[in-house]
Amino acid sequence: MENDESVLRRKLEMVCGVPLFWSIVEEWAQVESFQARPDDLLISTYPKSGTTWFSEIVDMIYNNGDAEKCKRDAIYVRVPFMELIIPGISNGVAQLAKMPSPRLVKTHLPVQLLPDSFWENNCKMIYVARNAKDVAVSFYHFDLMNKLHPDPGTWEQYIEKYMAGRVAYGSWYDHVKGWWEKRKDHPILYLFYEDMKEDPKREIRKVMHFLGKDLKEEVLDRIVYHTSFEMMKENPTTNYKMIPKDVMDQSISPFMRKGIAGDWKNHFTVAQNETFNEDYERKMAGTNLQFRTEI
Repeated sequence: MENDESVLRRKLEMVCGVPLFWSIVEEWAQVESFQARPDDLLISTYPKSGTTWFSEIVDMIYNNGDAEKCKRDAIYVRVPFMELIIPGISNGVAQLAKMPSPRLVKTHLPVQLLPDSFWENNCKMIYVARNAKDVAVSFYHFDLMNKLHPDPGTWEQYIEKYMAGRVAYGSWYDHVKGWWEKRKDHPILYLFYEDMKEDPKREIRKVMHFLGKDLKEEVLDRIVYHTSFEMMKENPTTNYKMIPKDVMDQSISPFMRKGIAGDWKNHFTVAQNETFNEDYERKMAGTNLQFRTEI
């Protein structure tokens, strides 16, 4: 990825009321017309909800727990980021078009913006949701170091933008609720980051069954071991160290920062927490979707 100052720290643009990276919006016709295949597996999340973690888990399941096979390339090459199109740097749609089936596809798109071909082909999907407070903290640190997004400003400024949905991919509330509702009429395995932290083997087994695989216990144990936060943080194919510093400056904040549930307590003031809770209750009223903010 070569640095081009003109692509960095630009303001987000809108597609159907959802703020996205400016060049995704410019190239939206390519994203919208993406051609899914029936055996594609979509891994969908709101940003900073365990996307890379689950991408690595699924790739390991597909490769029967062979850790060396899963080091064949960076995670963003093995599981392309479908909608990320940056002129002269990256094009997820083109990358996926060249890949043999079965493909693993990553997206952060809210359910209403997903290309129609995924629904038409009845593709299986895994959605991973993480509690709103930890996502806010993780997204803030990510935006500090990820120069493809606008400068996040102070934590105080950021938390307000986040609550209002004025960050990349829009409202966390709309995103998690939209995918939650969609699972009623489509094969979507809806998982929670906190459940995964609590008992990774149990959750990986759910993924395995959803994919119609039958792996031995020792293979599952190997997957749990190789996809632990500690292992992935040191793994050059998953820690994003291959991305140049002028795009992602990991001296500001590492891509794999803490990987825990409950870190929000180290950032939210008492007043911020009260305001956030009131806003949360309002926006999540009427849904049976429940989150844990610690385990």
